[in-house]
Amino acid sequence: MAQAVTIAMTQNRRRFSARALLAGLLGGFLRAGLVILGLLIILAGILIAPLPGPFGLPIAVVGMMIVLRNSMWAKRRFVDAKRRWPNWVYPFRRLMRREPEIGPVAWQQVLRTERLLRPKGSRDLRRWRRKLFRRRA
Repeated sequence: MAQAVTIAMTQNRRRFSARALLAGLLGGFLRAGLVILGLLIILAGILIAPLPGPFGLPIAVVGMMIVLRNSMWAKRRFVDAKRRWPNWVYPFRRLMRREPEIGPVAWQQVLRTERLLRPKGSRDLRRWRRKLFRRRA
């Protein structure tokens, strides 16, 4: 009787380990597929970015979210980038929150672009925004 129980337990372990192995393989393939999908979405966002409208950045952020959720390597690189270039990574972090701050991030990027392209004396966007909000108050 004890021998029959031991044989049954051994067979049960084999089935369990085979199932675990199969589940691990399928999970690994699924993660790899999601990482590839995320990279393709990031590439699409980069290609769309030069077109008129702000559609490139949100698409790239969605791709980054998919990659970061499924790749430990990408998470490590993101943390390294966050430490090295906090001002560049911060907008992406704000957009990847559960409730993203899309309007403020877009405005911040517009102001940064204006700062890069226009000399200091001819930057008008910040002044126009201040005037607009003074009228409302």
